[in-house]
Amino acid sequence: MSKAFTKETTDEAAEDDGGLPGLPPLPAGTRNYITPGGYAALKAEFDELYRVERPKLVETIAWAASNGDRSENGDYIYGKRRLRQIDSRIRFLSRRMEAAEVVDPARQAGNERIFFGATVTYSNRAGEEHTVTIVGVDEAEPSAGRISWISPVARALMKAREGDSVTLATPAGREELDVLAVRYL
Repeated sequence: MSKAFTKETTDEAAEDDGGLPGLPPLPAGTRNYITPGGYAALKAEFDELYRVERPKLVETIAWAASNGDRSENGDYIYGKRRLRQIDSRIRFLSRRMEAAEVVDPARQAGNERIFFGATVTYSNRAGEEHTVTIVGVDEAEPSAGRISWISPVARALMKAREGDSVTLATPAGREELDVLAVRYL
């Protein structure tokens, strides 16, 4: 069957588009909120791929193509595949940076409410304390305490103040979170 008649899953589509599988899409009609550090990381990756890796790879592919038979030329075949991956990632990064709206958390200093860029310490009813920083989708790293602004925890915490209790809807039911501290770094 022709590939034209098959449907790709969203993870495969994300990989083909240079994105990461499982990366949540941005809500329709919203900007790609991102911190200055997150934007700098996207830009650095874009520059590295576009100005360093891609030109080296094109040079390698040209050399491999000059060696003759391309059908069994591993350098050529691998190079072309890798070039497609790099070009796809470059397109993805370019679109993300175009849609980016850089929000500097330092400008929020002194704000008592939780908004994008806030570092929040909260506790659940079991008494477990968690500290998270609300960041952009592209820079989220939950294991390091950096959660996306569209995540359920961040949405529950938004606009709350120190001392407030908020309700987080989870698959296991509702959970109450107590906001212990709010700061902007």
